Amino acid sequence: MDRRPFLLARGRIKQAIRAWFEGEGFCEVEAGQLQVSPGNETHLHALSTTRLSPDGKPTSLYLHTSPEFACKKLLAAGETCIFDFARVFRNREAGPLHATEFTMLEWYRANAPWQAVIQDCLTLLSVAAGAIPTPSLSWRGHEVLLQTPPIHLSVQDAFKVMAGIDLLATISDDGFADAAALRDGALKAGITTGPTDSWSDIFSKILVEKIEPFLGFDAPCVLHSYPISEAALARKSALDPRVAERFELYVCGIELANGFGELTDPHEQRRRFEADMAAKQALYGETYPLDEDFLAALAIMPNASGVALGFDRLVVLATGARRIEDVLWTGLV
Repeated sequence: MDRRPFLLARGRIKQAIRAWFEGEGFCEVEAGQLQVSPGNETHLHALSTTRLSPDGKPTSLYLHTSPEFACKKLLAAGETCIFDFARVFRNREAGPLHATEFTMLEWYRANAPWQAVIQDCLTLLSVAAGAIPTPSLSWRGHEVLLQTPPIHLSVQDAFKVMAGIDLLATISDDGFADAAALRDGALKAGITTGPTDSWSDIFSKILVEKIEPFLGFDAPCVLHSYPISEAALARKSALDPRVAERFELYVCGIELANGFGELTDPHEQRRRFEADMAAKQALYGETYPLDEDFLAALAIMPNASGVALGFDRLVVLATGARRIEDVLWTGLV
């Protein structure tokens, strides 16, 4: 198959998106790929390397899984609206929509509510489609017309309607998540769980089996207000302490973007990271170091909202490509 038309379309989409950000007053940045920590989420896996000083002294470093830590340091240093077409790396991921090395379009607005970056996401769908041009996004025979108003769906409502589970009834106001109660709901929904599955494990199984595959087919779908335990870098909702200002954007059942009202409390962030690294140690037998400079930056970072969007996936949807490999010039998949 000739991939060149997809690759040329990729360039036009990137050019259109860059022009849109510049028109909005954003500054393009380039986060360094080598970091002391690749991120501290339980199920994210990084690629590691060793830097040698001129005298041969080794330092362990990682290829970042996201430019998030670096971008938030820039916000703390005084930048207000930034974006980055970042090359990022994730281990243990492969498939039609996954590659070890890929492009993450990430952007941040200081002193903006998370609703502002949700709207950015929806606008960029049209910007990308307009660069082709095409009136729709598509994947494996499914087509979503971009003139269709988006659907906004809370995680609580999605669990109730699509799985018959009252998710928030399994979480107390102080954040305690009752795994036994959620397991009962999962079993009634026909989902098999293991005796050692945590609340988060069960949540993920329900999400993957009953909800995600069915989102974004009639219109782009914004799934929002995730449980606080599933939003390690997001701030708590002012409306309900059990949930966080986190959303994901879905089109044709594909997760396209993940965004937050950003957490800026370094003590709470440290607590969450340490809990996630304890879980990672238990599950995978490894942990990643904390980026102390990042935690220090949070103390002076302004309130902000940000998004990570899979640029390659967006190109796939805009061009009708079959898989992520079709829209990558070179690289491992």
